[in-house]
Amino acid sequence: MRRAQRKWITYSALAAAAAVLLVVLFSDGSRGRAAAEDRPFDVSGLGSYVSFKQGGYDEYLTKHADADRPSADIRISGGSFSRTEGMTAKVLDEFEGVSGQLAQTGDEGSMTWEVDVGQPGLYQIGLKYYTVKGKDSDIERELTIDGEAPFREAKSLIFNRVWKDESSKLERDGRGNDLTPKQAEAPMWREAWLKDATGYYEEPYLFYFSAGKHELTLSSIKEPLVIAELKLTNPDIAPSYDELANRYKEQGYRNAEGVLITVQGEAAVYKSDSMLAPYNDRSSPAVEPYHASKLRINAAGGWAWRMPGQWIEWEFETPEDGLYQIAFKNRQNYLTGMSSLRTLYIDDEIPFREAKRIGFAFDSAWQTKVLGRGEDDPYLFYLKKGRHSVRLEVTLGEIAPVVRTAENSILELNSIYRKIISYTGVVPDAFRDYALEKRIPEMADVFREHSDRLQTIAAIIEGPDGGSNDRSALLNTLAYQLKDMAERPDTVPSRLDSFKNNVGALGAWLLMMTEQPLAVDYLLVSTPGAKLPDPDATRWEKVRSETASFAASFYENYDDFGGEEGTGRSVSVWITSARDQAQIVKRLIDDSFTRQTGISVNLKLVSADILLPSTVSGEGPDVALQVGNEVPVNFATRNALQDLSVFPDFDEVRTRFEDSAMVPFAYTDGYYGLPEQLNFPVMFYRKDIIEDELKLKVPQTWEDVYALVPELQKRNLQFGLPQKGLNAQGNDLVTTDIITLPPSPTFAMLLYQHDGQFYKNGDTASGLDEEVAIGQFKKWTDLYVNYKLPIQVDFANRFRTGEMPIGIIDYTMYNKLVVFAPEIKGLWDFVPVPGTATADGTIRRDVGGGGSAAVMFQHTDDKDAAWQFLKWWTSEETQLAFGREMEVRLGASARYPTANVAALTKLPWPTADLAKLMEQMRWVRGVPEVPGGYLTGRHIDNAFRRVVVQGEDPRETMAYYVRYMNEEIAARRKEFNLP
Repeated sequence: MRRAQRKWITYSALAAAAAVLLVVLFSDGSRGRAAAEDRPFDVSGLGSYVSFKQGGYDEYLTKHADADRPSADIRISGGSFSRTEGMTAKVLDEFEGVSGQLAQTGDEGSMTWEVDVGQPGLYQIGLKYYTVKGKDSDIERELTIDGEAPFREAKSLIFNRVWKDESSKLERDGRGNDLTPKQAEAPMWREAWLKDATGYYEEPYLFYFSAGKHELTLSSIKEPLVIAELKLTNPDIAPSYDELANRYKEQGYRNAEGVLITVQGEAAVYKSDSMLAPYNDRSSPAVEPYHASKLRINAAGGWAWRMPGQWIEWEFETPEDGLYQIAFKNRQNYLTGMSSLRTLYIDDEIPFREAKRIGFAFDSAWQTKVLGRGEDDPYLFYLKKGRHSVRLEVTLGEIAPVVRTAENSILELNSIYRKIISYTGVVPDAFRDYALEKRIPEMADVFREHSDRLQTIAAIIEGPDGGSNDRSALLNTLAYQLKDMAERPDTVPSRLDSFKNNVGALGAWLLMMTEQPLAVDYLLVSTPGAKLPDPDATRWEKVRSETASFAASFYENYDDFGGEEGTGRSVSVWITSARDQAQIVKRLIDDSFTRQTGISVNLKLVSADILLPSTVSGEGPDVALQVGNEVPVNFATRNALQDLSVFPDFDEVRTRFEDSAMVPFAYTDGYYGLPEQLNFPVMFYRKDIIEDELKLKVPQTWEDVYALVPELQKRNLQFGLPQKGLNAQGNDLVTTDIITLPPSPTFAMLLYQHDGQFYKNGDTASGLDEEVAIGQFKKWTDLYVNYKLPIQVDFANRFRTGEMPIGIIDYTMYNKLVVFAPEIKGLWDFVPVPGTATADGTIRRDVGGGGSAAVMFQHTDDKDAAWQFLKWWTSEETQLAFGREMEVRLGASARYPTANVAALTKLPWPTADLAKLMEQMRWVRGVPEVPGGYLTGRHIDNAFRRVVVQGEDPRETMAYYVRYMNEEIAARRKEFNLP
């Protein structure tokens, strides 16, 4: 039987290898093909559309369209500021090689300079700055002129830090695979113009100054900064390439001879974003370097290099003065039918106007793009002998006006949607005539205007061929719907849901259009017309590589993060999150824990649902990370976990966390876990709707909420309340079984604000039959019975459209909104939750907390080593390093909700936002876990639905389910021999 199985496996392997061989041999290769063609969009058709937002930059420029562009050059030394407010500032005579009057600014407060403008007109504002040590995030400032922000976009100005690989030499793990190099900041003096960080405007902002004295104020939103100089000027415009080429001829420049310089993409010297670490690309054996079975760091950019303003810079040395051509071996297999756009800088300067827009066309294979007007007409660059730099920066180019127009359509269509639902509600009566054309007379015109806009954008994207693609299909669908609704307004109510969904999809389309990814294998600096290497592998090279990779798949395991085997002390650790997190933890272990303690760690990435069966079978780990708050007590009751309070320094370790964070892990006078993440609710609101449009105040107490809800409902808008918690990415928590359900965050909030409790009598019985709990349960259900709040909501989408302009939800929703809804950036904020006023006027804002834990198992042989690991993992230094590395890898959407209070304060939160988080954190109360308590949340939800959906009495319903809770608690206590 075994022999037959071996034969079957052998034949299967041979058949698979033959299939791979056939696929490779008969697939279309790109070797020798012409490079894909870059076709810029023709956006001239957008010129007739007014697409500015109220208070935005376009509107500002329109007001000053006739203003001059003076040639004056006004300079202001950083240290000559006239005043500061809320900021501890220093005047420096010298800093990092620059002398003069310099200003060191803090991460909060403002600094003001006086400027005397001789000639009225529009000026660009430049800044010479140095990035001092902060929280490793980009610097953000708000600009005001004479006390007012000139336009909305000036409220968020971004200044990049500069990053580099911490080491120029790549490290390898014990299995011979390259490790992704750690990114380190490279502080330096930089000069930057105040410009749009989203890329919606290619050119730096222009600011109007009348003749006379003005005040320029920069307010810190996050991160400190040293400022050497500000300047108001209008720089010279770069020449066209033809003008530059003529200068070359006039000066007699000649082509360099016999030069071919190769610079590997992964050897970039600087980059604008810590996310832009080099990576492993296995798409072709022609990528340099390449190994059939090992991971090699061999490419730069990729999907991470897609957002406007991100740049990567390489350096090279030319052997002689002369004219050179520059080429990039690239792969742009992301944007079908489009080019990924870059701006080219040579030695920190844009050499000519055409270099502002370099397009890399779509192709599934690697291509060599010679920068120029075509394969036979390359751009020539005059470079002197010596060291030079080449930088590519993501730009939107001609796409910028397209996305501005689309964003304006989203905002206006969402606005008209809110007007419509103010009459129809979100679920209109199909048999009622709402006479919307009379109640909203501008509705049809708005639909027609934006239908025309979207059709124009679709035509631009489809190009002269007019073929529909995945980027134009949605535009055509929505344009048709808008046109048809304008002609037949009586159909609007019945199509309202699809209209909302299409506008929501347009928001996703907007984000997709701003993403411009590109992978670079290497760049070539060569003699013009030189023969360049083929970008792709031959078919034989592919066959050889695929065969070797197939053979290696039988013994290589790329998901094993274990350390090198040794004879010393070791700890087995399981992590239940994702590969990115596991890689970061592994690097931190190698760089810090093992190096400091000599204890090796065998780290494995596993699914959360195998933790229980593995423990039962005796195959579990010593330590598990990122387990749910319900796990420690559930396992501790079965003697599966180690009581951490027995370690002599436990009391010192627990001071790292709020007392509330330890509550879920307490059991029979012991503690069976340490908190990793702590999540809790805050209140998000749309500033443009609540404050500007409706002229309402953000509620401070529940009485304010009761007054606000009717005002919203007059317009068929909604107030959102949470039914469950969120994870670190802002998505709904998912439990590993159908029974366990955490208690409702809203009920916990109301209960705790009135000194209620989930359990009583030493956690031996449910406390939800007490009068205070019954009262708060009724208050909670009344919000849905009397005020008709929605039970289940997609908060992110409804918040985005403005249908739900205010709501309470876990603060990790911040991470999701930053990435998910770019069109409402700057239009929303968050504050602590509404509270309950006390007799002395204090507002109690108690909320329940959730999160995850790290645990040690009872069967661990070396408990001291495991305890050292847990202390290291939950320390301020490690949690801070992990949180920052998460943002380095995945961006702001991965901001880590650490339970370590000191580490949280050092993560890159804007100063004002951090203050609000810390204010809410002091009101967090832990939800206890008890034997049998896993049914508490489920029965609370059952009781809620019987009252809200079936109309039953709150008191009787809660009493009915409390009996079930108590029976389960009593049964489990009896099972585990508890008193």
